[in-house]
Amino acid sequence: MKQDTPIPVTAVFDIGKTNKKFLLFDREYTIIQKQQTTLDQVEDEDGDPCEDIRQLEYWIRQKLRNAAQNKNIEIASLNFSTYGASLVHLDEQGNAIPPLYNYLKSYPEDLLDEFYDSYGDRETFALRTASPPMGMLNSGLQLYWLKHRRPGKFGKIERTLHFPQYLSYLITGERVAEQTSIGCHTALWDFEEGDYHPWLEQEQMRGLLPPIHPVSTTFPADAQEASFRTGIGIHDSSAALAPYLFASDNPFMLVSTGTWSITLNPFNKEPLTYKELQRDCLCYLDVYGNQVKASRLFLGNEYMYQTKKLSRHFGLEHRKTAVDLDPELLNTLSREADSGKKLTLETAHESGPFPQEKAENWQVDQFASYEEAYHQLMLDLVSIQVASLTLAQGSSEVDKLIITGGFSQNDFFVTLLASFLPDKKVYTASVPHASALGAAMVMNKADEEPHASRIHWEELLGLTLHRPHENLNVGRYAWKRSVAP
Repeated sequence: MKQDTPIPVTAVFDIGKTNKKFLLFDREYTIIQKQQTTLDQVEDEDGDPCEDIRQLEYWIRQKLRNAAQNKNIEIASLNFSTYGASLVHLDEQGNAIPPLYNYLKSYPEDLLDEFYDSYGDRETFALRTASPPMGMLNSGLQLYWLKHRRPGKFGKIERTLHFPQYLSYLITGERVAEQTSIGCHTALWDFEEGDYHPWLEQEQMRGLLPPIHPVSTTFPADAQEASFRTGIGIHDSSAALAPYLFASDNPFMLVSTGTWSITLNPFNKEPLTYKELQRDCLCYLDVYGNQVKASRLFLGNEYMYQTKKLSRHFGLEHRKTAVDLDPELLNTLSREADSGKKLTLETAHESGPFPQEKAENWQVDQFASYEEAYHQLMLDLVSIQVASLTLAQGSSEVDKLIITGGFSQNDFFVTLLASFLPDKKVYTASVPHASALGAAMVMNKADEEPHASRIHWEELLGLTLHRPHENLNVGRYAWKRSVAP
């Protein structure tokens, strides 16, 4: 059946490292269409894998052209959400200079030493920029690397854009920067001064960076004779946080779980300390340009590694061994707190509130059953997660936690976490494609009345309250005792 009037939509390109998505949202932010692809990587001049920027450009233009030709929809606005720590450099003709280097590419240690010798020791510099030393993941240092190790390529650069802003530039021709991309462990932003760090001026790189605009900025654009407002793009972590900022009147912490568990606290304004940095804390900038204190833990990776290990040891099929929470068993393990049984980290040892230099082997042959070992595993992982949350909270008064991602579907994990934190309200949220939703919302919120659709937002986020288990008493258990910054 042919509809009479085209549906106005907000189109979003949500570009992850693996999956590239194109989504259409209606006025109520319901997804009415989603297309997804994966693109083959190419190699840079050193043979390291990286994004095929030309193939990605072609895919984006093709999807946008097809949507503009669709008579059943009308593109009212367009925005972009992408992974961070990635820069695209333009030459004098405004063309991208390939490749788009992978943030996992190794960084020469001698060049890092040279940088910190020139611009402050690692501790001082990391505190000022809220950026733990992470090599290429500090995307600003990619510019420094180009200047000192690829001077021929560096000499061709006329402008440098963060990845989200480059994709917007493809459509609008506007060269801008915005704070969610600048503020994500880039080593570019001085959180003490609220401006770019002086090292950029001293390296004569400040002029490569375009003017900073609010993340809600839009420019007119067109495709296939269709005209629409186009946003300037947003860093995906900040995009995923945005819907909750818009939906909540009260302070909260967002715990985004998956391979990594990242706790984001937009209400902790305390300066980052070096001990926090050492315990895997850093700061982001949110859509308003405000500090977000964050703590990280390699939670999902450790969980997957250990459950596979347990499955092998007990001769079970991985992922098909469901374990229900047994409060009596958890209470016994918590009460006995046998240090010999406690989890020893094998993949997450360099992350989280208790980082250590070496991985240790968890002796699983001491457990009588898969169920007993799984309960010990969950008890310790949740205890470490609580310590990570405590670091992100600081002295801020936050009694609301929102769990998203893979572990929000794990009732054992969520119930145990709520039982560790009986003074907090623990919610799970069901928001598919949160970063795309955030990208759509940030450019449309200015057109809405403040708090006009609060109930609608809460329904949209799918918040479910989880209460502590009435028969659990694990509040005093700790994998390790101290997380004081």
